[in-house]
Amino acid sequence: METIKLINFIIATVFFVCYSYQFAYILVPYLKKEKPHKPAELHRYAVLISARNEELVIGNLLDSISAQDYPSRLVRVFVIADNCTDKTAKVARAHGAIVYERFNDKLVGKGYALEYLLDRIGEEYGDVFDAYMVFDADNLLSEDYISRMNETFSDGYRIITSYRNSKNYGDNWISAGYALWFLREAKYLNNARYLLGTSCAVSGTGFMFSREILKSCGGWPFHLLVEDIEFTIHNIVSGEKVGYCPRAVLYDEQPTKFSQSWKQRMRWARGYIQILRKYGGRLLHGIFAKRSFSCFDMTMNIAPAVILSFLGIIINVGAAVYSVLNGGGTDVLLQSFGQLILNTCLMMFIIGAITTISEWKNIYCSAPKKILYAFTFPLFMLTYLPICIVALSTRIASITCVNLVCFLLASENSNSWAFSTRCAPQFKANCGVNYILLNDALCSGVVICVVA
Repeated sequence: METIKLINFIIATVFFVCYSYQFAYILVPYLKKEKPHKPAELHRYAVLISARNEELVIGNLLDSISAQDYPSRLVRVFVIADNCTDKTAKVARAHGAIVYERFNDKLVGKGYALEYLLDRIGEEYGDVFDAYMVFDADNLLSEDYISRMNETFSDGYRIITSYRNSKNYGDNWISAGYALWFLREAKYLNNARYLLGTSCAVSGTGFMFSREILKSCGGWPFHLLVEDIEFTIHNIVSGEKVGYCPRAVLYDEQPTKFSQSWKQRMRWARGYIQILRKYGGRLLHGIFAKRSFSCFDMTMNIAPAVILSFLGIIINVGAAVYSVLNGGGTDVLLQSFGQLILNTCLMMFIIGAITTISEWKNIYCSAPKKILYAFTFPLFMLTYLPICIVALSTRIASITCVNLVCFLLASENSNSWAFSTRCAPQFKANCGVNYILLNDALCSGVVICVVA
């Protein structure tokens, strides 16, 4: 049992070492002031909105774009109605947007929708636009959003993210948990990074990139489950610096049901694993060969928390089961594990409380709710633990399945094999195996696998 206590101590120590610098970030906004902006030039912007069955909310976003204090002649709004079965396209056109409709049940996701939209804009408009802004259909913008982003763009940044607030902070503890995390990310991560001259991180919506960045990326080849993080890391490892505009305010709508939250955060967790697999080597190269703090910072954002949480849970649960099966007690284990959880909750509460106090005026709900949700924030963050376990366990199981079938292929000295479509996508990704999908309408067909 002493060994388990030691392991828990080591995990806690590693966690603290990895993330202690982010506590130092908290002081940065109060110790360092933003540099004055250069004289702003007027640039032409294309606004990109990927929407799927968003007829109830997209009109509000388009109205907030129309109400901007930036010259309207320099802004064109494009909507990609992606696999919609409602009136999203009709509503968007009625509000003055240029709408393209896309129907593709094979290439599904925001990344593919943005790729299609950018390709169409490139074909029909060429290099008319200096930069592109990306929003979700349920967003709202402050009336000076584009003007503020234009100021930062004129400073020379080619990728810029903005201040992300929430429309529905006060709905319940779930929406508040999301909102508080994004406020903390804006105030004490991206703002601190920006003031220190390091790279910020794009977060799903409310960001922009220049025409040059689009060309350097070869269009929009970002199709992982977290395409925003993929876009960020791709550019950071390529030497690009992501800027931040604290006065460009975007209001986002957060999930209120735990089932929705679980599904969304599971996608994020799996996406982080994809990112680690695809960019882990380049990030490590950036850290040690290029001595890039931005690469270190992004690595900390995607890797240690998920991995350490997974290890902590698995080791403690495994030790408890072993102890019970061998007639031993679990008191020491439970005490040690409980202390680990308690310390995590305390750390999350401190983070939530500091963010709540400093962003008090920017949180739009009653004072009692603000206080209450600072206390529920640790609970919201603790729900990431089972999500991490499921995500990593699924990944490990899929890789094991893939490797097993590949072993069978090799042992049989065969050039083809039939197996369930459930495993098919992993083959090409993990084992360099190409596959041909047959009868996949319900994802229950057969795959003919051909060794590359």
